[in-house]
Amino acid sequence: MGTQIVWFRRDLRIHDNKALYSALEHLKEDDKLLLLYHIHPDLTDAFTKRHDYYYEALYDHVQKIEQQGGSLHFITGSVEEAFQSLFSIVDDCTAIHVNVDDTPFARERDQFVQQLAEKQNIRYYNYTDAHLHGAQEIVKKDHSHYQVFTPYYKQWINRTKERPCHIDLSQLRDVIQKRTDDFTEGQKQFGTLMQRKTGIWKKMAGSDRAFEQLQAFITKGLITNYNSDRDRPDFDGTSRLSAYLRTGAISPRTVYAAVQKYIDESSNDEGANTFIQELAWRDFYNMIYYRYPTSKDEEIISKYQQLQWSYDEERYHHWQNGTTGFPIVDAAMRQLNEIGWMHNRLRMIVASFLAKDLQLDWRLGERYFQDHLIDYDPASNIGGWQWAASTGTDAVPYFRIFNPTRQSERYDPDGTFITSYLPELKEVPLAFIHEPSKMSESEQEDAHCIIGSDYPKPIVSHQEMRQKTLERFKEIQ
Repeated sequence: MGTQIVWFRRDLRIHDNKALYSALEHLKEDDKLLLLYHIHPDLTDAFTKRHDYYYEALYDHVQKIEQQGGSLHFITGSVEEAFQSLFSIVDDCTAIHVNVDDTPFARERDQFVQQLAEKQNIRYYNYTDAHLHGAQEIVKKDHSHYQVFTPYYKQWINRTKERPCHIDLSQLRDVIQKRTDDFTEGQKQFGTLMQRKTGIWKKMAGSDRAFEQLQAFITKGLITNYNSDRDRPDFDGTSRLSAYLRTGAISPRTVYAAVQKYIDESSNDEGANTFIQELAWRDFYNMIYYRYPTSKDEEIISKYQQLQWSYDEERYHHWQNGTTGFPIVDAAMRQLNEIGWMHNRLRMIVASFLAKDLQLDWRLGERYFQDHLIDYDPASNIGGWQWAASTGTDAVPYFRIFNPTRQSERYDPDGTFITSYLPELKEVPLAFIHEPSKMSESEQEDAHCIIGSDYPKPIVSHQEMRQKTLERFKEIQ
């Protein structure tokens, strides 16, 4: 008789959870199961939209466990302090089950905990759960890693995908423990975290909402036109599943299986296949971050580490607040600031604008996204920013520089998205909605939008900055 532990991290769900499923499979007769969460001090030192959303997802997970008659038990403090305390409380612990987190911080933490556990003769099991294929799973014939997505994807798509794992809830209820009285300090810290959440994400976080969103994406036909609509911020054409995947409210296996079922039953699979590529991109960027653990702080392409970036605070402030004078950029940043999410096409546009039109350090943008995106995933975000800055693997070539006005005309042709976040442009004629600074004085008066007063002048010239950026990169080719 002993206790086995499931340690939750970025997998805040009961259904289709590899660590939980495998722990139930490993239980011996009369074994009990203790569900655990470690509140690291770093989690309490800051509070952003991302933290707020995560706390709501965590609270939902706690409630789901309580519905099964158990509790999520909290430990707190440094990793060593927390787990030494855990092993003294749960002195009959025989195994710890975790789902892999490949971020550099998590890898170091997990290695430490594994060594600590093994010194106590506690078995340590880890499972690939947050991605369809792990960071070390798909490699070239010579066992080196891919740096270009297309050949990676060709192998990825032909690999067998694991099916969702079914959790036996009756078995879970029989073995789940409720020992919160033994974890008073951790439970107190959890209560403190919950007092900080604002409640604005209550209807947008957790496993029930994740399943509802997945079903809506498929049944409402959004997946059918995903290939054509996903780049249009003026359309509701994306899955909106990213925050659920990031917190683990739903597994990529569940998502993949639902999409495959749609493909099997549909005569039009173009949109679904395009969406599956997005799941592959998640795995690809996870692999890249695993291979380049310093890529949050330095360019992956080593020669670009000598690029001299600007740190102009005024320009950065305009970018942050959506007052650059480029409507598509400004509307995108105001969307981010208001709802903690940004359409993926817009993420590329504003990243390119910061790195190439403003020549600001891409790391400034990456960190701003980290604080404001509720779906912030370090691997995908870092990969995306290095892509836009032309400094990463499979990045856009340095000489391809997004023209924000052309991007706006192409992906928001009627200005619908722009005016939804820039009400000061609502009366601007369509002919000027993408470049309102081109209106004459009389046209500005007619539109009740005086440039420089009601809406800012462009803070830079795209053509001039494009040429300067090309020159900067050419110097180090």
